[in-house]
Amino acid sequence: MSILEFLLYIIPLFLGLYWIIINSFKTKKSTLNLPPGKMGLPFIGETIGLVKPYPTTTLGNFMEEHIARYGKIYKSNMFGLPTIVSADPGLNRYILQNEGTQFECCYPKSLAGIFGKWSMLVVVGDMHKEMRQIALNFMTQSRLKSIFLKEAENHTLLVLNSWKQNCSFSAQDESRKFTFNLMAKQILSLNPGDKDTELLKNKYSSFFKGIVSAPLNLPGTNYRRALKSRSTILKLIEAKMSERLEKMKKHGKESLNDDDLLGWVMKHTNLTTEQILDLILSMLFAGHETSSISISLAIFFLQDSPAVLQQLREEHLSISRAKQESNEKELNWEDYKKMEFTQCVITETLRLGNIIRYLHRKAIKDVQYKGFDIPKGWQVLPVVSAAHIDPTYFDKPSVFNPWRWLPSSTHGGGNSNGGGTPSSTMNLLPFGGGSRLCAGMELAKLEMAIFIRHLVLNFTWEFTDNDQAMAYPYVEFPKGLPIKVQRLASGI
Repeated sequence: MSILEFLLYIIPLFLGLYWIIINSFKTKKSTLNLPPGKMGLPFIGETIGLVKPYPTTTLGNFMEEHIARYGKIYKSNMFGLPTIVSADPGLNRYILQNEGTQFECCYPKSLAGIFGKWSMLVVVGDMHKEMRQIALNFMTQSRLKSIFLKEAENHTLLVLNSWKQNCSFSAQDESRKFTFNLMAKQILSLNPGDKDTELLKNKYSSFFKGIVSAPLNLPGTNYRRALKSRSTILKLIEAKMSERLEKMKKHGKESLNDDDLLGWVMKHTNLTTEQILDLILSMLFAGHETSSISISLAIFFLQDSPAVLQQLREEHLSISRAKQESNEKELNWEDYKKMEFTQCVITETLRLGNIIRYLHRKAIKDVQYKGFDIPKGWQVLPVVSAAHIDPTYFDKPSVFNPWRWLPSSTHGGGNSNGGGTPSSTMNLLPFGGGSRLCAGMELAKLEMAIFIRHLVLNFTWEFTDNDQAMAYPYVEFPKGLPIKVQRLASGI
């Protein structure tokens, strides 16, 4: 998102709004005990500082400087709205736990233009509950055991088997290939390499870039390209729906196959066509983008952590030996539950990688917290990543240390402040929390575990160029995390 694009959008849109905000603020400030802070520049507030890229393993200079100056709760003007920014874990939990009663989701309206007004990301209240329940019903533990585990392994091997000895490539692209193919199969029954699968994959690339761009519907802008990609994606999904509707007209609703999400929604819900399209669109995005960057982050952290890599290999070699003794080949749920240290690696990757930096909420009534007033209608940004790298909760928080998550951590400097304890677990919020806790949380962990298993058993890798995960605010490796791989002779 360029500064020019941002200014062209913000200035005309919020000129009048800013005048109202400032005058309202002046009227109320004598009676409200607002947190310290400043409203920033006219119209745009401090938004540019907030969205300026920074390494994702930090909070960024802007946030660090504001916390140092004003404390963990401060006021500002973000995205043209008066805002309370919270890096306070207690307030953040309070906000998430009181979703729907004191706070509600309020992502910028531009997101609704891309995801659709019925997207699970932007809907609130009963509609969100219904959409989320649909997602949960599709990703039950039973389906994780019987379908997703096997499919995750198949799609992992499909990607890894294409890697050649001493081959160099973007680990980020390969991770996205794996997660997208898996979700395209489970949501729309599309196979890897199919024309429609490749079309969707290409369109999602431009779709993704438009999500955090200035919402300028002008030729040449990322937002315009994202809207065009959205239109193409929806046409494809609607064509798949039409095929199934024809079948339903001929043979009845019971003839619909509910093995994928589209079929399940059409067969078991009464959602409108528009609602189904927005749901499928957002689920395709949510189901692959965050999981793929999580896998890329794991590859990044593991390369510089030989002791972690060694213990991972030992855990998965042990699982493989047990399967060989019982003449079993495919992974099962019992094998997955044995991946205890792998889960520690996943948790630590999510903690230090900080894929989700902050959430968008607004107060739907006047709220008081620790003596501060949060006025009704004000935007609230709970910075959930702040606790993840706070030494108050994690010993040496900048160090990648999966052992901190073992029940009794004695390796690598366990966390006396709560590594693996209820205190640290309570403040770990990579999937959000409350009633909007990510519905695909367990699937994301499963995807990561299976990919990591086959990666460490079959390959070593090295970086071919310096790269660093950056928050834009979405997380991405600017150079794609280029690596060179070598296949292990003892690979399984």
